[in-house]
Amino acid sequence: MTTRRRFLGIAAVAAGLALLPGGLRAAGVPVRTWRGVALGADSMIQLAHPDPAEADRLIALCLEEVARLERVFSLYRTDSALARLNRDGVLEAPPADLVRLLSEAAAFSRRTDGAFDPTVQPLWQLYAGHFARPGANPAGPPEAAVRAARELVDHRKLRVEPGRVAFAGRGMAVTLNGIAQGYVTDRVSERLRAEGMTDVLVDLGEIRVLGHHPSGRPWSVGLADPLAEGRNAGTLEIADRAVATSGGYGTPFDPAGRFTHLFDPATGGCAREWLAVTVLAPDATTADALSTALSVAPEARAAVLLDRFPGTAARLTRRDGSVLALRA
Repeated sequence: MTTRRRFLGIAAVAAGLALLPGGLRAAGVPVRTWRGVALGADSMIQLAHPDPAEADRLIALCLEEVARLERVFSLYRTDSALARLNRDGVLEAPPADLVRLLSEAAAFSRRTDGAFDPTVQPLWQLYAGHFARPGANPAGPPEAAVRAARELVDHRKLRVEPGRVAFAGRGMAVTLNGIAQGYVTDRVSERLRAEGMTDVLVDLGEIRVLGHHPSGRPWSVGLADPLAEGRNAGTLEIADRAVATSGGYGTPFDPAGRFTHLFDPATGGCAREWLAVTVLAPDATTADALSTALSVAPEARAAVLLDRFPGTAARLTRRDGSVLALRA
């Protein structure tokens, strides 16, 4: 029966994606809601289940998994495994999830010819520090400073082994902000699948769908319009897929929005090719990493990169608001 089907929704406010109104309502099924912060983003969990106690238990499991992974990947916690790696330059006996995700990040770096690079954290530190100072030059950091930070960016100098993770150069640092949300979304989805959940939508900044909406139709996902806050630019109908959006408009360093958290590893500058990039993929980790990589790729290059990832498609919004749709 439809009313006995179970589903979950986790929505991150600043994700660039939003569930359409009514998308998580099943007639006659109680809905539990949790709101909080996960991996630095505002998040929400809504779980519909005929048994309220079981719904609460499943939400608790999700929160435990998110908290566990946040202790590994967070840049905001000084005690996280990632923060300790960046501070010390080496991490002995690293958590298995950190080894797994760094290994996957390295693979995405190779497959995208470095367009995705987790070692861009020195660039983030440079730009964030520059614009945090009173009277900061609106033209951005000095070219010499950008070149120096760029010298610290190279995914090939990150050494990842089961018992040890280390940088080959001093001053290097990693951010997993372009892939960790997708990874956590996948792990939570797998946890729910193991609990017998067959119709699931998980959104922790990126969206992963298992099965269908409890009504039997695909899940409806609205795409945020990068030119108009609070407005949808389109709708996706998805089942057994993942969706991720990258857009610099979500995290600008300067009031004019010219400098954002999306960096081109090749130049050290901020990505300006697209307003937003949305990727559909079989899993959220791939969608997250690929949307980050395509953000710095010119039009012709974007199609080449996408072709390397079977089962993916992309929607790239140009600066004038026009859209390029690519299907692999």
